[in-house]
Amino acid sequence: MSLQSSPEDIHGWFSEARMRPYLLEADGDHKTAINLYKWNAELSAACFEVMSHLEVLIRNALDECLQDYMKEQACGIPWFLMPINSGPTQTSISASIDATRLRLRAQKKEIRPQIIANLSFGFWTNLLGTPHEELWRHALHSAFPQSSGKRKDVAAACNNLRLFRNRLAHPDSLLAVDVPFQLRKMLLVAGWIDPDARPWLESVERVSSVYSRRPTKKFDTVVIPGSQAWDLYQKEHVYVCQAGRSFRQVDRMGFYADKAVKAEVPFITHRVDNVDWSIAEQQRLLASAKSDEKRMGKIMKVARDLGWTAGRYQVFLLSRAGDPRHRTLRKELNHQTSGRGTAFVQKQRYVSLHDLEIATTTADLPGKKT
Repeated sequence: MSLQSSPEDIHGWFSEARMRPYLLEADGDHKTAINLYKWNAELSAACFEVMSHLEVLIRNALDECLQDYMKEQACGIPWFLMPINSGPTQTSISASIDATRLRLRAQKKEIRPQIIANLSFGFWTNLLGTPHEELWRHALHSAFPQSSGKRKDVAAACNNLRLFRNRLAHPDSLLAVDVPFQLRKMLLVAGWIDPDARPWLESVERVSSVYSRRPTKKFDTVVIPGSQAWDLYQKEHVYVCQAGRSFRQVDRMGFYADKAVKAEVPFITHRVDNVDWSIAEQQRLLASAKSDEKRMGKIMKVARDLGWTAGRYQVFLLSRAGDPRHRTLRKELNHQTSGRGTAFVQKQRYVSLHDLEIATTTADLPGKKT
């Protein structure tokens, strides 16, 4: 390979579809796109390091509690050779184990440590699913002693990380992924397993360092459309959307309603995914003595009145005027273009706070529309 290869040459080695998001982010500049592509690969590798450590933590914790539950040491039979459930769920568990054993048998590696290590991350996260609620109550909850104790919370976090892991393994672009948020989720789950595991992972992770070296300008504000979102922010200083919705890593949130970007640009103080939005949970939170839980209960009540019915949601807690991190523009930024499909933002749009502060209308705002 020639060391004199041009960015255009390097771009030609990869498919147009693979390079498209990097070229779009780089505004068509091939050199910047290649730098982004290399940075993305390095970031994926750093994320996979943490994910690999976490995967071992999860499977070892689940393996240990299943050994205890099935009294493996006393009977001398590995738990995965005994029925741990009944009905179709046991069939699914057995099929995964049998397939793993068959593959290892052909390699002359069918021993207990190899069987546990070769069961997929999907196998372990599936054990946390709804069909295994009874198994969770009797055994699996002990694998996550520092969690809320609710299977749904642990299952939602682990399943989200499974999807993130699959994205890393392909490998896919992380340009539109809030990587620091995913890192926090990995550290959170590690802490649920062992409080000492989290600081250790924090000490070895390279994700934060690599992420900080992103070679292009950061759009630090996401603009969200909809009068409902704006109304809820005015009432409760919060934004609510469907669980699992993907966002880039941003510091702030803006609102687009009534054909204008509103003047308030709050700082994102906290982000929580997969929040149980049931009436029972709302009542529990409202009755809590903890101020943050009581606030979440009040948010639920107001949001439900605005149409956010039972389900699981993602919640952004936002700043209000008076907070030193809060920003208020000198005026709303009107959107003067009209007609179908010409809205400034349809799903979400990324801009910089600097551009918001110097703009007079939305026409002055560069950014990424999704």
